[in-house]
Amino acid sequence: MPQKNWSLVGTALAAFVFIVFNGSPPASAETYIAGTAGVNFADRINSIAGTGPSAGVPDLDPSPNPDFDLQNSITYGAKIGYFPGHSWYGIEGEVLHTTPHIKQLDTDPGIHMRVTTVGANFIARYPGRTLQPYVGAGIGAAIAHIGDTPTVRSDSDVAAAWNVLAGLRTFITPKIAIFGEYKYTGATIKFDQAFGDLGGFSGNYRAQHILGGLSYHF
Repeated sequence: MPQKNWSLVGTALAAFVFIVFNGSPPASAETYIAGTAGVNFADRINSIAGTGPSAGVPDLDPSPNPDFDLQNSITYGAKIGYFPGHSWYGIEGEVLHTTPHIKQLDTDPGIHMRVTTVGANFIARYPGRTLQPYVGAGIGAAIAHIGDTPTVRSDSDVAAAWNVLAGLRTFITPKIAIFGEYKYTGATIKFDQAFGDLGGFSGNYRAQHILGGLSYHF
């Protein structure tokens, strides 16, 4: 992963940890933890290009290089959030895991792939007592891995990732809420060793998540 990407991700996550855990929060602050699950309606890995010795090769597949179709999959994860003084703005850390396998590529039966994203989001909400619509955006890291196939070697990558989201939280008790959320996420992933000595490939990963969950508010 390029150094600038590590710096960007590290700065964002360090800022989140500092704000949430630096000393005791004000008495009126709101902190929550949540579990979430749903479906990843994965788009495609597009803008496919060769890397290493395969860089610039026009027929990584028939030119122009095709997009890699991805399978829809289950997504699950967890969140921790902080709103100072029950305000309209806050920050949220999250981790999500999903397995959007790459579908069949010509004679290759497909490639098993898993993606875990870890990130920090800025959240803006309407701080209602019962209903809280919200929107957000954030950055983080996408940890991607592909498995072995007859033509591809197992490989992993850690890339800078981004996401935008919108949702609605509904309180069913003063401290417990349910929520629904739409999230669009992306990252440029690179598997440099996927073809062994011949190099690998890179592409833009895009996915749409429909999520639901339960949160507990302190």
